[in-house]
Amino acid sequence: MSEAGSLQAATYDSAARRAPLVRELVEVVRYRDLLGLLISNITKSRYKRSALGVVWTLLNPLLNMAVLTFAFSHMFRFSLVHYPVYVLSGLILWNFFTQTTTYAMSTLVWGGGLLKRIYLPRSIFAVASIGNGLVNLLLSLIPLLAIILIVGHPVHLTWWFVPLAVLLLAMFSLGVALLMSALAVFFADVVEMYAVFVQVWFFLTPVMYPKEMLPARFVWYLNLNPVYNLLELFRVPIYNGTIPGPHTIIAAVASAVVSLLLGWWAFASKADELAYRV
Repeated sequence: MSEAGSLQAATYDSAARRAPLVRELVEVVRYRDLLGLLISNITKSRYKRSALGVVWTLLNPLLNMAVLTFAFSHMFRFSLVHYPVYVLSGLILWNFFTQTTTYAMSTLVWGGGLLKRIYLPRSIFAVASIGNGLVNLLLSLIPLLAIILIVGHPVHLTWWFVPLAVLLLAMFSLGVALLMSALAVFFADVVEMYAVFVQVWFFLTPVMYPKEMLPARFVWYLNLNPVYNLLELFRVPIYNGTIPGPHTIIAAVASAVVSLLLGWWAFASKADELAYRV
């Protein structure tokens, strides 16, 4: 081959490079074995210094449920039967969302030194935090089932719908985790601001109280709260024994898809800069 032909063959065509969103997804799939190791490592590292270990995953929602039940059971006893089941099912979903999104920001910072030494898909830490959250959520269903049996709440056949709710919740949480992780790298104050925002968001979402407790003039807000529809998708089959209505399902699917696409695009477009900023 002539020298000119060699130069032409070695020419880099930037137009042939995949879009950042697609490229990041392909790289995560390529590194799926490492992703499994990261999920395992995160799970182990979170509990290795804890005297209770994984048992804390079971006790944490139960303790929160006990406190909320003691504080609010008298207020809701006429409108909510088996209030512990209602509040615990809501707490399990809320804990998944807040813990995975918050932990994704910290794991990206933790993995910053590794990103500077070797190549890794930048989003792999956020995806690993979601994987770890799914493990914790699965474990959290054990105390939920125990409470259901203790208080005599029926185990409905509609539990088959719960995996779909969890899938949409994971998609939504991953989108928020990617978006917040990208912002946290560029703006350090985002971590503290997000913690305050999530706390306010918790009290504005019917996790520990029924939506009927809200004044009529504030009910419209629930249509703008994406977590509310995901919460209904998870809790209604467990507590009410029914499948959520089509409006709730459509709103939850839209929230999950929009969140994932927006977060993935925002993160992937800045992925090449993250290794130099964390």
